[in-house]
Amino acid sequence: MLVEKNTPLQDCNTFGIVASADTLVRVRSVADVQDFAASPVYRGRRSFVLGGGSNIVLTGDVVRAVVVKVEIPGIRLLEETERHWIVEAGAGERWHDVVAWTVAHGYPGLENLALVPGTVGAAPVQNIGAYGIELQDRFHSLDAVDLRSGAVFSLDAGQCAFGYRDSVFKHAPSSNGLGMGLAGCAVITTVRLALPKPWKPELSYLDLQRRQQEEGVEQPTAQQIFDWVCAIRRAKLPDPAVIGNAGSFFKNPTVSEDQCRDILAREPKIVHYPMDDGSIKLAAGWMIDACGWKGKSLGHAGVYDKQALVLVNRGTGGVNVTGGEVMTLASAIQTSVYERFGIRLEPEPVVV
Repeated sequence: MLVEKNTPLQDCNTFGIVASADTLVRVRSVADVQDFAASPVYRGRRSFVLGGGSNIVLTGDVVRAVVVKVEIPGIRLLEETERHWIVEAGAGERWHDVVAWTVAHGYPGLENLALVPGTVGAAPVQNIGAYGIELQDRFHSLDAVDLRSGAVFSLDAGQCAFGYRDSVFKHAPSSNGLGMGLAGCAVITTVRLALPKPWKPELSYLDLQRRQQEEGVEQPTAQQIFDWVCAIRRAKLPDPAVIGNAGSFFKNPTVSEDQCRDILAREPKIVHYPMDDGSIKLAAGWMIDACGWKGKSLGHAGVYDKQALVLVNRGTGGVNVTGGEVMTLASAIQTSVYERFGIRLEPEPVVV
């Protein structure tokens, strides 16, 4: 493992917030993670696991926790069964690179998740999802290291307790030590994905259906869907390399049918989607836009003018956005949406 002191983190978070790590430890193998867990220098200190930095908001000048930067590489076809291709990837690989690799090698199933920012190791933490597919739909298992003991363990989908942008890795252990939360207690090192045979395209989202009609393709290939998703996302969402952001800032809230009926009576144009469990998902971006926030700013934090669900860094001339400005804007948006719709929006990023 490589240990760095007083390391700038601006290039390690896609919002481009200026902050530094008191101590940053780069881990590039399972052995590195185990060495970190065993080190008496770090035992008992709070740690913060950092992947691609695409889903965090840094609110202080210095992160006092030990920042564990996961950089474990590797992509390979681990196994082929009658029903699946099992692809294994290191937690430090960029997620989009893995999607592109699977499509290029003829292992379809991840194409709807193209251009989702972040690393492979962060994907199960957040249970990433886009255009009708969530990670849990393609997940096989993962390996991780317990930072309390240094032991390597594996989890399947059930043990990860996936939910909407949720998993066991987002919850702290209970005070009695019996809870299943693993936040701050484990580092994911390897993720395995089960890609389906036979494959069929997922075209439930209207944007993809429109692309299909425009191009007159009756049976699109995984490569075509990959290309469509990339084009749609690039048209709607800002490139973090150009405009700092953390992707979708708020989760789309879910409500019961009765709650949705009440809201529709007041707001008949609200965008909503029925879910398999009978609940209704509401479009957070639509609600934020309806409250007049699209394109607006507070300080150097702003709402993207093409997608109200994305908050952006509007710092210029060497003056950068702060995490405090981002969270002030987020709080103001939450208040507006709650006052109009009676819905409390929940942020997606981890606030550090």
